[in-house]
Amino acid sequence: MAVKKATIQQQVAEAIAQVNPADRPVVTVQAIAGPSVWLMSMLGLIGQAFLTYYFVTVTEQAVVIHKASRMSNRPQEIAFAIPANQAVGIVSGVDRNAVWSSFRIQLPGQPKPTRMNVHRLWRTEMDQLLGMLTGQVTV
Repeated sequence: MAVKKATIQQQVAEAIAQVNPADRPVVTVQAIAGPSVWLMSMLGLIGQAFLTYYFVTVTEQAVVIHKASRMSNRPQEIAFAIPANQAVGIVSGVDRNAVWSSFRIQLPGQPKPTRMNVHRLWRTEMDQLLGMLTGQVTV
């Protein structure tokens, strides 16, 4: 199980290289899609069923969203790939908190934006990712 951020980022980069060897990741964030992580944790295993784990990566050519394995914390199949020219404006509702921050991302084929929860260990990368997708610098 990968727990170090550098190891996770390397595994995501390798997964992207397998699909498109010409593309390279710029920034990767581990995110949990779904309602509040705090609320779902209080509900135990039932709450965990409502959460989906992802790696959100801005590459040189696109925004790539991999599903993440709950057991091994490795990237699995690509759930969404959004070309760079269509990625502007897909992020909204940024909410920075002490432990779990969140943002909403409009995924292809989804009727409304999906809430992505990001742990503070990934805050620097989240700020970089959001800055790239919104064109704004976050503090």
